[in-house]
Formats: sequence, structure tokens, C-alpha cells
Amino acid sequence: MASSEEDGAVEEKENNKKKGKRVLATAWLTFYNIAMTAGWLVLAVAMIRFYIQKGTHKGLYKSISKTLKFFQTFALLEVFHCAVGMVRTSVIVTGVQVSSRIYMVWFITHSIKQIQNEESVVLFLVVWTVTEITRYSFYTFNLLNHLPYFIKWARYNFFIVLYPVGVVGELMTIYAALPYVQKSGMFSMRLPNKYNVSFDYYIFLIIVMISYIPYIHLQR
Repeated sequence: MASSEEDGAVEEKENNKKKGKRVLATAWLTFYNIAMTAGWLVLAVAMIRFYIQKGTHKGLYKSISKTLKFFQTFALLEVFHCAVGMVRTSVIVTGVQVSSRIYMVWFITHSIKQIQNEESVVLFLVVWTVTEITRYSFYTFNLLNHLPYFIKWARYNFFIVLYPVGVVGELMTIYAALPYVQKSGMFSMRLPNKYNVSFDYYIFLIIVMISYIPYIHLQR
């Protein structure tokens, strides 16, 4: 009898411990998603204000680049959330999605300044902004158990249009970067060198563009 009571006490203690962890995880995820929603809203307002004041998209990327790089890089935490089980999503899928965005920000638009005024940059930035405001607000309201119909509808319907438009914007931006990369030889390694390794960033970018094809096909 005593043993049964002890087992029950241990089980209750474990359940309370798990419940406490779930509460903390939910609190953190709610804070994270609110912060990310706010961050992308700030970017949206900044883009609208810039265009109203300047009447052109030229210089837009430079004006929002610091905020964009901060919040997009901060999204690396989503890989951590999956890895520790806070979110039931594939670490690999999340890792690919987040890293591809970070790559576009840091190794394309940040590194190749000559393309920052391309219209394609504005195209994918607008798509990203609408997508992320919708996505993070959806997660926030869902965690709070109060999901408005419009947010739910937008989450599952905006994607149909935004995904291909975003892909086009990203591909056009990478394509615009090719001449500058080829001319400068940036991020490339030529033989001979002490590492005895050759890497052509120009060819790598072409491979990246080709790699978009399977993902486009999957969305049909």
C-alpha cells in the first residue's frame, strides 16, 4: 500500500514537472512570436513610409537592412525550438527554410550591394513581410487559444499566391547578382592555394537557382 502511494506521488511529481515545462515553453513561444510579429510589422511600416516619402524603391533596402538582418537571423531560434521538442516540426525542414532566408539576406543582398536597388529585392521583401506577419500572428493567437477566422484564413490562403511570387523575386535577385559575382570572383577559391580546394561562387549560385525547381514542383 505504501509502495503504491509512493509511486503515485512520484508520478504526480513528474506530471507537475512536465506541466511546468509546457507552461514555460508556451510562455516563451508566445513571447517569441509576438516579438517576431512586431518586428515584421516595423519592417512593413518602414517600407510603406519610405515609399511615401521618397516615391521610389531605390534606397529602400539600405534603410531597412539592419532591422531585416536582425529579425531574419533571430529566426534561427526556430531550429532550436524544433531540436528541443518545443515545436513538433522537422528540424531539417525548418533548418532549410530558415537558412535559405538567411542566405538570401547575408550572402546575396547584403554582400552584393550593386543589386540592392533591384525591383526583385523589393518583390521578395514585400512577400516575406506579409508572409511573416501572417505566420507569426497565427502562431501567437493559436498559442493564446484565440484564433480569429481572418488570420486562419490568411495563413492558409495567402501562401498560394505569395509562395510563387516570393520564389520569382528571389530567383530574379540571384540572377541579377550573377554578373557581379562572376566579375569580382567573390567568395570563390582558385587553384593553386594552400588548401588545394577550388570553389566557384558563380557556379554555386547557378546550382542554387536550379535547386528551386523541385520546391516549385512540390507546390503544384
